[in-house]
Amino acid sequence: MTLDILGIHHVTAITGKPQANLDFYTRTLGLKLVKQTVNFDDPSSYHLYYGDGLGRPGTLLTFFLWPDVPPATVGPGQTCSITLAAPLAALSFWQQRLASHGVAVQRLPTSDGLDRLTFRDPDGISLEILADTADQTDLAPTNALIAPQFALRGIHAVTLLEPALVPTRDFLQATFRFTSRGGSTCELHSQTHDQQVTARIHLLEQRNQPRGRIGAGYIHHLAFRVADQPSQQQWFQHLIAMKYNVSPIMDRVYFRSIYFREPGGVLLELATDGPGFTVDEPVEVLGKRLQLPAWLEAQRGSIMQTLPPIHFD
Repeated sequence: MTLDILGIHHVTAITGKPQANLDFYTRTLGLKLVKQTVNFDDPSSYHLYYGDGLGRPGTLLTFFLWPDVPPATVGPGQTCSITLAAPLAALSFWQQRLASHGVAVQRLPTSDGLDRLTFRDPDGISLEILADTADQTDLAPTNALIAPQFALRGIHAVTLLEPALVPTRDFLQATFRFTSRGGSTCELHSQTHDQQVTARIHLLEQRNQPRGRIGAGYIHHLAFRVADQPSQQQWFQHLIAMKYNVSPIMDRVYFRSIYFREPGGVLLELATDGPGFTVDEPVEVLGKRLQLPAWLEAQRGSIMQTLPPIHFD
């Protein structure tokens, strides 16, 4: 068994505007709500998962719903931006769609000669859509609002805001086997798929600035993929041996997780690919009903009374 990171699993953030968040990610961006559940560590708040039709790793954006929480402050030690992939010919469609939904959007060139759109979600989270030459049609969401030829294809990259660039870059290279491209971009290449890039991390340095403050619009953590529980156990032992403060392995029902902070302070998660989101409901009704883990099911009545009102269509 080898210590392999397979790519990005998901990104989790905090919203203070539950209904606006749901409407934006499902109606405007056309992602599929694949699970409505609660934060297992705080069952008084929703945890919503958006992704492709099956909620496959690499397509997932997830949110803790904290109504009316004050806005976050962006600062070093956190993920600060998410880049989503779209088919190469779809950028004009997205530029027009976002503008028609009242979203301020800019179209900018990239260093690779491809265009990208920059905009923000209702809580101010920085988002991008990048024209990607790798058109993965099988990762298109299936909520029927966006034609498959335009639909978003999952997470292309994330940007980490760091107090110092070098320690995090060295960590990604030495521990996760990323390669550095141009100093501030690190790429993970698949060992089994002809060196295909499976994850991109952009690093921004912000020295001598206060760390960010948690709140609405705060990206809580970044999760990477590991294949299965034996691989995760090996990672757990490896990180402990490297003197990282690693959480116990946690049962998240749809995957198993461990958490730790990289040298710059960003909270990272290593999540297993399975068992997946159909473990407690069939694919035809994913995201249609509040799902609770077995250990919270007896509290369903009281939990539902504490959750904020939100309309799921």
